[in-house]
Amino acid sequence: MVLPELFIIVPCYNEEKVLPVTAGMFLKKLTQMIADGEVGENSRILFVNDGSKDGTWEYICGLAKQDKHFMGIAQSRNRGHQNAVLAGLMYAKERCDITISIDCDGQDDMDAMSEMVAAYRNGAEVVYGVRSSRETDRFFKRFTAENFYRLMNWMGVEIVFNHADYRLLSSRVLNELEKFQEVNIFLRGMIPLVGFPSAKVYYERHERLAGESHYPLKKMLALAADGITSLSVKPIRLITGFGFFVAILSFVGVVWSVVQAFLGKTVPGWSSTVSILCFLSGIQLLSLGIIGEYIGKIYMETKRRPRYIISETTEDGKQGD
Repeated sequence: MVLPELFIIVPCYNEEKVLPVTAGMFLKKLTQMIADGEVGENSRILFVNDGSKDGTWEYICGLAKQDKHFMGIAQSRNRGHQNAVLAGLMYAKERCDITISIDCDGQDDMDAMSEMVAAYRNGAEVVYGVRSSRETDRFFKRFTAENFYRLMNWMGVEIVFNHADYRLLSSRVLNELEKFQEVNIFLRGMIPLVGFPSAKVYYERHERLAGESHYPLKKMLALAADGITSLSVKPIRLITGFGFFVAILSFVGVVWSVVQAFLGKTVPGWSSTVSILCFLSGIQLLSLGIIGEYIGKIYMETKRRPRYIISETTEDGKQGD
């Protein structure tokens, strides 16, 4: 039986504190999988440096010199987590049979990789790593994260509940994913659109082993906004529906005011006039803001700018493009 070649894609941004801890863990897991006959000898760990400002890239280069299983590519500047993952996937696409993307902080259970490969062998082309619980999270983190997934689903974005970016993808899926050319990337919503047989592997998520999290609430909200506006038009439809509702109320108000005028019961009212004007102007500004967000997305898409630029690699000292 031919063993699949695996590339483990690890995006990194200012991770010089955590890499010395987790790099050895990744190598131990990969060599174990090779020894157990789960993956082929040419399997690799591919670190993607996302424009780090510390010594992350230098450390990755050092790892590549120490062991052949380590590889690295560097983006020309910081482009964000989703672009870094995509860069790694596309770089590995022609070099392996399957990829597993995972964060470098050690929070995701690496042993779940074996279950993912087993699911792939059983016919799954996409295997989602799903958190079995959020008991280790604080209440606020758990509340916001779970409602993030509920909001995305309600907005019409097809997304796997409690799944982040820990997943296995076959080369067949990667070839189809490459055809998705949008600049605004939200992989959690894009992967289900590709299709193909899928499976889920449940695992426990641990505390970050070192360093600080790069996904605070602000970035989580920005990710949600990108996901919704990139993959759903439901906000526009909500605006249309709400506008129709307000229009009906306004029409009823006009009829009521005319009737009152004919009956001679009109009384000049400053407060009611100001309240109505403030309400309608607020709704208009909110609606324009949402529409503007979509127009901004269209503007960025029409430019067709590259989603990532690889400036350096550890592979034979070649320069990427």
